[in-house]
Amino acid sequence: MIVGVPKEIKTHEYRVGLVPGSVRELVHHGHDVLVQTGAGLGAGYDDQAFVEAGARILGTAREVFAQAQLIVKVKEPQPQEIALLRAGQTLFTYLHLAPDPSQAKGLQDSRATAIAYETVTDAKGRLPLLAPMSEVAGRMAVQAGAHHLEKEQGGAGILLGGVPGVAPANVVVLGGGVVGSNAARMAIGLGARVTLLDRNLARLAELEDHFGASLTTIFATLDAVERHVLAADLVIGAVLLPGGAAPRLITRKMIGRMRPGSVLVDVAIDQGGCAETSRPTTHADPTYVVDGVVHYCVANMPGAVARSSAQALNNATLPFVLALADLGVKPALRQDAHLLAGLNVHDGMLTHEAVAKALGMAYVPAPKALEE
Repeated sequence: MIVGVPKEIKTHEYRVGLVPGSVRELVHHGHDVLVQTGAGLGAGYDDQAFVEAGARILGTAREVFAQAQLIVKVKEPQPQEIALLRAGQTLFTYLHLAPDPSQAKGLQDSRATAIAYETVTDAKGRLPLLAPMSEVAGRMAVQAGAHHLEKEQGGAGILLGGVPGVAPANVVVLGGGVVGSNAARMAIGLGARVTLLDRNLARLAELEDHFGASLTTIFATLDAVERHVLAADLVIGAVLLPGGAAPRLITRKMIGRMRPGSVLVDVAIDQGGCAETSRPTTHADPTYVVDGVVHYCVANMPGAVARSSAQALNNATLPFVLALADLGVKPALRQDAHLLAGLNVHDGMLTHEAVAKALGMAYVPAPKALEE
């Protein structure tokens, strides 16, 4: 199979879909890998590294899209990339379609097959291709929050861990999944007072067993969310509904009642955000202020640590890329129910129920779509 790796063009996105080690594996399996020149520079890989791994370097994204049967990316395709897709071609990347109807329509119109990293599952119902970036984002959320609590950044001038005689910051984490648990780990490590809210009692018990008295766990009722958010110096939004839009747990009214200079890091922004005041930002302009509350809503947080992120992502995605290339797309999807769960769009049809529901669009079950 011909596998293409275009350069990411989203603002301040430095990751690359395949690192040289992954290219070498694909070439070893007999596949042809096309890499756009400069695609890996942001992650620390020059063209020569890809050539040594067996790839061919092409000058433009248009050339890569024109020749490749399978396109492997990191971030959702931008409009100019969607225009290059064609029927019979497969795109494997993060899509986050639930809050993005224009992208969904563009992918439908292209009649290409689009498989989303974030909805691929495993035998335990987890999201293995979302997990590594969630780990990165959860850890980065605390770094970003601590930075923006500084007065110069618009924050209240609070040191996350405090010092002897001065109380540490109150950090509230909404969601106990991969993002939330990693955020809690980092905040605890920096000496903050950390409270984590979730509706899954079993998960709260696991986290309490793991972190002990250093983490306060709370069942996430409406009252509990409001009470703890209003008392927080830093709130980290880490809620996730696989494939669907994030629930809006923080209302506009709650933001207006938070302390001036407090910070909200909304990691759920890829799925629409968990606050009514959240809107996507970029690394170039990461924050804005609503009622004195600093909002950090960067939609590709792991892109800032591109080398670590690209390596971690490839560790998770490579087995699926190899399956798609070795078996062919349809056979690979039919043989692996977990990969099939990643199918979001096929030949003009939306094939993930949660995505279709979030968009208010017609849904065709993935197995049925593959029979068409």
